[in-house]
Amino acid sequence: MRITLLIVSITLLMSCESKKKDYAPLSKEMAQNEVVVNEVLQTGGYTYVLVQQSNQEFWLAVSKTDVEVGEKLYFSEAMEMKDFESKELNRVFESIFFVDQISREPISAETKKAEVSAKRQEGIQKLLDSIKISPVEGGYSIGELYKNAEKYNQQTVKVRGQVVKVNLDIMDRNWVHLMDGTKGENRSDLTFTTNDVVKVGDTITFEGVLAMDREFGAGYVYPLIVENAVVK
Repeated sequence: MRITLLIVSITLLMSCESKKKDYAPLSKEMAQNEVVVNEVLQTGGYTYVLVQQSNQEFWLAVSKTDVEVGEKLYFSEAMEMKDFESKELNRVFESIFFVDQISREPISAETKKAEVSAKRQEGIQKLLDSIKISPVEGGYSIGELYKNAEKYNQQTVKVRGQVVKVNLDIMDRNWVHLMDGTKGENRSDLTFTTNDVVKVGDTITFEGVLAMDREFGAGYVYPLIVENAVVK
């Protein structure tokens, strides 16, 4: 999950500035970096920083921030993009590392984990606030199902919501996450297994059998899930 926000940021930037999609993860030996700033280029949304680590120079890109030449900075995660074109700078970088965070102090694992968790929760809350979908006739809200899971366990339920995540063809089924703007038991999305194909952003109604505490092996454990769902 730690890399998720970073990937999203890179994807958004690529859509407006880059003609290439060739990128690779930062090498493990660069997992915690201390660098010195040699050059700074500012654009409307991003700061490009030429940094030095030992005898190596390379470019970093981060959401717009104040950075000065000579400063010592730290970063912990990055993704490399090759032949990246910045239209604002009218420049192509042979190699540049997009980082989700820079700091003037070393980034501890505990601090990083807490910050990523906070960002994730903030993102979930913003998404939740943006979705307001009422149940269909005879259906249930996601919050209602979580709050009364035992009551509806092993019953056929109908749920209307917005698709926020899709994993296709895992264990011979598709895994779809819906949100409707409600939540219960500190959970705001509900997972459905289905053979139907939907896409993120769709507003759909699923009908399937609600099940509690389902374990599928390979790390797939769900306190609540709707199985064999079909789009209605």
